[in-house]
Amino acid sequence: MKILLVSFVLVLTAFNLKANLSIEGSYQGKNLYVQNPESEDGFGFCASKVTVNGDVMPGGVSRSAFEIDFSLFNIQVGDDVFIVIEHGDGCKPKILNPEVLLPRSTFVVTEMNVTKDGQIKWTTTGEQGKLPYIVEQYRWNKWVNAGEVDGEGVEGPNSYEFKVTPHSGENKVRVVQIDHSGTKKKSDEKTFESDVEEVEMAPKKVKTEIKFTANGEPTETKYEIYDAYGNIVKKGYSSSVNCENLRKGAYYINFDNKNEKFIKG
Repeated sequence: MKILLVSFVLVLTAFNLKANLSIEGSYQGKNLYVQNPESEDGFGFCASKVTVNGDVMPGGVSRSAFEIDFSLFNIQVGDDVFIVIEHGDGCKPKILNPEVLLPRSTFVVTEMNVTKDGQIKWTTTGEQGKLPYIVEQYRWNKWVNAGEVDGEGVEGPNSYEFKVTPHSGENKVRVVQIDHSGTKKKSDEKTFESDVEEVEMAPKKVKTEIKFTANGEPTETKYEIYDAYGNIVKKGYSSSVNCENLRKGAYYINFDNKNEKFIKG
C-alpha cells in the first residue's frame, strides 16, 4: 500500500510540472506576440497563464498564438514591465517580437548651455526608456566620445550635466543616444569659446619625449598618436609623452585642436 501511495504522488507531481518563461523591459507602445505550441502530451496548449507585473492577463491563452495586450493593464509608455509565461515542462512558448520592450531613443533637448570651462547642462523631454547619453566633442576633424551620463527614461523634463575638457579656440559639443536598432539620435551642436591657451608640441624629430607647452610653459592636453598605417599607439592627457618605445619612422599626433606629423629617430 505504501508503494502504491508513493507511486501515485510521483505521477501526480510529474503531471503538474510547470516552468516559467520570463521577459522584462520597457513598454514602448507595442504589444508582445507569443507562439504557443501544443502541450507535450498533445492535450491543450503549452502556456497556461500569463502575468504582467504580477497581474494575471485576462482571456486565457488556450490557442496556438496569442497577444499580450498591455492596454489591459495600467501601464504607460516608458514604464518597466515584467512578464511571466507559465507553461508545461516539456514544451516552450516563443516570444516572436521581444525587441518591442527595448528602449528607443525619443528624447528632445529643450535647453542646452555650456560654460567656457566645458560644463554642459541640458534638459530633455519625451524619453521612453533608460538609455545612456553619450557626450561627444568635436576634436581633430571628428566627433569623439567625451563620456556618458545615464538617462532617466521618463517623460521629464529631465536635467543632466557633464564636464568636457575644452581645447583652445572654438569648441563644439552635442549629446547622442544609440538604441537597440543602432540608430544614433543626435542633439543640435552647441558651440562655445574656451579660455584655454593654444598648445604647441616639440620637437618635430623625436628621440625620447614630446613636450606640450602654452606660452612657453608646460601644459597638459589630450593627445593621440597614430603610426603610418593609422593604428593608434598612444593616447592620454599629459604635458609630455614618452616615445622611447616607438619604432623609428613617421607618426601623426592629435593634440589640443591640432593634427601634426613628427619623426621618431
